[in-house]
Amino acid sequence: MPLMRARTRSPIRRRRAGSNAIALSDVARAAGVSTASVSRALNTPELVSENVRAAVQAAVTRLGYIRHSAARALASRRSMTIGAVVPTIAYSIFSAGVEAIERRLEEAGYALLIATSDYSLERELRQVRILLERGVDGVILVGRYHRPELARMLQERAIPYVCQGAYEAEGPHPCVGFDNHAAMASMAEYLLGLGHRRIAMLAGISADNDRVIDRIAGARAPLNRAGLDFVPGGLVESRYDVAEARLAMKRLLALRPRPTALLCVNDVLALGALFEARAEGVAVPAELSITGFDDFDFARNVEPPITTLRVPAPEMGRGAAEQLLQRLMGQSPPQATLLPTTIIARGTTGPAPAG
Repeated sequence: MPLMRARTRSPIRRRRAGSNAIALSDVARAAGVSTASVSRALNTPELVSENVRAAVQAAVTRLGYIRHSAARALASRRSMTIGAVVPTIAYSIFSAGVEAIERRLEEAGYALLIATSDYSLERELRQVRILLERGVDGVILVGRYHRPELARMLQERAIPYVCQGAYEAEGPHPCVGFDNHAAMASMAEYLLGLGHRRIAMLAGISADNDRVIDRIAGARAPLNRAGLDFVPGGLVESRYDVAEARLAMKRLLALRPRPTALLCVNDVLALGALFEARAEGVAVPAELSITGFDDFDFARNVEPPITTLRVPAPEMGRGAAEQLLQRLMGQSPPQATLLPTTIIARGTTGPAPAG
């Protein structure tokens, strides 16, 4: 008679049996709170006290509890995920904003999915469509200009969204940002106050970029009020790239009469302009003043340090996340929120040279 073999569970059954070994009730017992409190601490942490949140988080970490996001989404009809599309994360203004968004969303129990548009409205539209296919509950965008289909797509699906980085008091999109026109106008006025009258501008690519368009117009406004304009041939566009900015600067330095001051729409262009001026033997700021925009980290560390305009990137990111969360909770935050900018005077600007 053959020997009877002891019955054993298959590895698949063992894994399946152990996959849900830690339950919500286990976390509640370890944290010394009710299961309802655990659920609120994980899904709507703003509704519970800091002590409860800390106790639940400690229990989750100790027990290795992992929430079942698919089941939670079915129950709440929310994925607890937000999508953000930014032009790039290569520059600190965008990376700092994304970090601030993520921190505020994490406080509310949301995760963040990030996509980049490379300053293309078509790519932005595709990225938002992909985020919607992933089931995001809301979207954060950058700027005022977007494809018309994008807003319709979000509205048809009742997906709330907020735009950061630009301000438009009566615009169609909810926004948290600063006035790009006024900010650049203040920098042009600063150069006029130093006595400069031959002023040029190194701009980014203006096609489909509302921030660049607003900054060009903002620079022109005080010049026109003073009976001036950019020096002839003194408005040049360039990609945000140091090497390409140097090529653009070479063209500006060849102008006659040569400008005594240069407005750049961001610090990357200002850095390229500074490098090229030094390579051509043009003294900054004795012969040429250069201004940037955004106050990137490197602006204060080059020699001479770059005069620039500080942008409230973390405040914009947190503000956009806060307003989106309010909309998700059925609240009605302001349609447009204006944040301040500040000129940071450093070593690349000085009085206009005599004559």
